[in-house]
Amino acid sequence: MKLNKIIGILFFTAFFLTSCSSEKKKNNTQKTQLAVTENKIAEDSVTASCSPRILKRNKKNGLIPLTKNQLEKVADNAKKLDANLPVIGLLMYDDVLITELTAPMDVFTKHSEKGEKLFNVITIAETYDFIVGEEGLKMFPDYTIKNSPKLDVLIVPSAYDMSRQVKNKNLVDFIKAQNNNTEYTVSNCAGAHLIGESGIADGRKIVTWIGGGEDLQKNYPNLKVQDDAVIGYVEDGKFLSSNGNLVSYISSLELLEKMTSAKHREHVESYLFLDRLKNWKK
Repeated sequence: MKLNKIIGILFFTAFFLTSCSSEKKKNNTQKTQLAVTENKIAEDSVTASCSPRILKRNKKNGLIPLTKNQLEKVADNAKKLDANLPVIGLLMYDDVLITELTAPMDVFTKHSEKGEKLFNVITIAETYDFIVGEEGLKMFPDYTIKNSPKLDVLIVPSAYDMSRQVKNKNLVDFIKAQNNNTEYTVSNCAGAHLIGESGIADGRKIVTWIGGGEDLQKNYPNLKVQDDAVIGYVEDGKFLSSNGNLVSYISSLELLEKMTSAKHREHVESYLFLDRLKNWKK
């Protein structure tokens, strides 16, 4: 009996030790797999920008950075264009004034009276990353300055503080490069500072936000800055500019008429109920 007991205890001990060893190996395998997974995630989480400003902005607005794989997929599936239609490119960046994006988008995306699409309208940013406008609207660009198509029209909006934009060589170089392609270049409000920084409109008339002309002229003496106290919209050759904000509708509608007809402009204005605004009384 004692011998049988001893054999039973030894068998149980051997079984227990074997089980523990198997469990330990299993745990080690899981840990290894987890480490590999975490490393893979770390490798994939290469975002368009990891600057402290972007990270702070993302945290404030609840934005999650895209992984490297996601960014590649976005680039591969960029907005499709109709090769037979002009391309209107809207440049955008953080703190952009939303109206200066939505006004041209509102105007140029309207179809003809026959229901025909007349323009490709796209948004362009420095990288594939979320853009947070001044008013808090979160947006994502169709293209970046690296994969943007050649533009027929470039529209440059503003931010209340343009210091970061005018120091951004990538944005400035993009504006210079597209100037070789564009039929028209439009600036609204302080977007004129980017035009000034690029040098593409030196010697041309331009207007900026109401009260900003003196500063613009001081920073870019080669521009012919107009009196923004009395002038809301200016055109000089291929360069169009406005005070911005809702006046961005004027620059957009003026350009629309140039590229289509007075009749189509009237159609778009009626579509937007602009007559109601013109005749509005409290």
